[in-house]
Amino acid sequence: MTATMLAGRLDVTKGTFAVEEVPVPVPGPGEVLIKVEAAGVCLSDVHLIDGTLKPFYLPGDKVTLGHEVAGTVHTLGEGVTTAAVGDRVLLQAGEHRGGVVFTRGVDYDGGWAEYSLATATTLVPIPDELPFEQACFIPDAVSTPWAAITATGAVRPAEAVGVWGVGGLGAHGVQLLRAIGAFPIVAVDPLPAARERALAFGADAALDPLDPGFAAQLREATGGRPLAAAFDFAGAAAVREQAMAALGERGRLVLVGLTDQPLTITKGTMVSFLRQEIRGHYGSQSQDVIDLVALTRGGRLDFSRSVSGTFPLADAAKAVEALEQKAGNPIRLILKP
Repeated sequence: MTATMLAGRLDVTKGTFAVEEVPVPVPGPGEVLIKVEAAGVCLSDVHLIDGTLKPFYLPGDKVTLGHEVAGTVHTLGEGVTTAAVGDRVLLQAGEHRGGVVFTRGVDYDGGWAEYSLATATTLVPIPDELPFEQACFIPDAVSTPWAAITATGAVRPAEAVGVWGVGGLGAHGVQLLRAIGAFPIVAVDPLPAARERALAFGADAALDPLDPGFAAQLREATGGRPLAAAFDFAGAAAVREQAMAALGERGRLVLVGLTDQPLTITKGTMVSFLRQEIRGHYGSQSQDVIDLVALTRGGRLDFSRSVSGTFPLADAAKAVEALEQKAGNPIRLILKP
């Protein structure tokens, strides 16, 4: 193995991103060196590069991006007995350190690299039949909507649910809602291609939020039932207003998409009268990722349609640009070292 490797590095202070030659890291006690086989490109990575998001706990000025990572175990650090060289694994998107959650590729170096360090406890074994390109984005792109649906939103079978924004998170949200038995699932997105994708992923109806007849179309899609839960995967103020208006008694609005825009409730009295709730959501728990791998192994979930394209690691900047511009309306773009 050479002494250096390629890595996609963000200079947080300068706001510059480049693929650079850096030393191959050496695993310390309790750590494992992973040979990266695939890494997802997330909108959070785009926001880190454009400065919308900032690391909370990064000790220096630079970080290797990439919190969605899968690969094989290359080298074991001292004391590691829970993994073996050659194991196929994905990496949890973060870890607890002293009661604080550190995020991979944000607060410490991630997987946009040929090799990546990981604490042994963050490794999740994956079956041989699960391609690295599909496994890598289970942490975040799949586990975040899964946790939003099952934990924060507490969706029950046969509840009417709306999904606003059918991008990387929302598309999986539709698929996961279908898996747990929500009905009907109404997807809402202004892009025709996104609405078509929502139907292919299991939505019962797909509506244009800008259509003047939206409210009537929503009532028709649900058979006149108000929504029990609405998920904002877009992170837009207008989405939240529209979704809130669609909720019924004790309805839950779950905020998954990130935005710094003010949250406005136009009809506050009605929210109180109907005892509705607004619930913030962020990320997922380690067990969520483990459960999703098990469901994939059991044939209950299939993410083959989620891989919208692959790029060599050297072209990471092109992948970021493609996602930022929504070229081809991607679900997940993958980097291959």
